[in-house]
Amino acid sequence: MTTRHARTAWNGTLQDGSGQVELSSSKVGTFDVSWPRRTSEEAGGVTSPEELIAAAHSSCFAMQLSALIGQAGGTPQSLEVSADVSFAPDPAGGFHIDGIQLTVRGEVDGLDEEGFLAAAREAKDTCPVSKALTGTTISLDASLA
Repeated sequence: MTTRHARTAWNGTLQDGSGQVELSSSKVGTFDVSWPRRTSEEAGGVTSPEELIAAAHSSCFAMQLSALIGQAGGTPQSLEVSADVSFAPDPAGGFHIDGIQLTVRGEVDGLDEEGFLAAAREAKDTCPVSKALTGTTISLDASLA
């Protein structure tokens, strides 16, 4: 089995500090993180755990959907997937991820809209990142382009 690695170096307090997230396995980059930017509407060139989860979820879902379309007899030509991860105060205290919206538009040969929607619903439930996020409400908006 494969294991991937990331590392974060943090300096300072939550409010005044900042950190850098390093994608250690791929070595594709190091990205700044900060609490004030995490909770702001404007990211200002700084990423957040929620944005990284959105990236992981959209790419995982796209791969799973591609596989399921093939299993259903279709051929995906293109899949445009976005994931919107909502971060909000938790009624129980602190903060939490209170929902994820997956949106996909696909160009697919060999499947009709109903077959595509069935594959998309299954991909939402079975991609490994969705499984890891059990307990979070994940909604889906899917259609053929």
